[in-house]
Amino acid sequence: MRLPYLLVSRIQARYSVGVAAVVLDASGRVLLVEHSYHPLFPWGLPGGWVGDDEDPARAIVRELKEELQLEVDVVRIIHSSKTVPNHIDLAFLCRAKSPVGKLNHELLDYAWVDCDELPELKRFHRHSIEAAHG
Repeated sequence: MRLPYLLVSRIQARYSVGVAAVVLDASGRVLLVEHSYHPLFPWGLPGGWVGDDEDPARAIVRELKEELQLEVDVVRIIHSSKTVPNHIDLAFLCRAKSPVGKLNHELLDYAWVDCDELPELKRFHRHSIEAAHG
């Protein structure tokens, strides 16, 4: 059974996977970050890429720790989308267990933003925030 599985797995479609976190504070404000490398939409949800053979929920926990020194509990997946060819994004609702710490080089700033005062965001980010409140 292993050989047929290996053969079939070689011809299956390959996708990269991104993860994003919707973290809400007690007032319902969402955590947004200003990304260093996203000139068109600098503000958005924190997140990153899922590593090789990495569980997506563990990837978002890792990304938040690396970028914001923020520890979170993952609640659940709230949104998913094929955002570009051969790429899938997953958004997780997360609960903060610590305050935001020092930002790494990928981020310029962060802010807790009321949902009626959101800046222009990528569609996936906006839909993820809406899903968290729905």
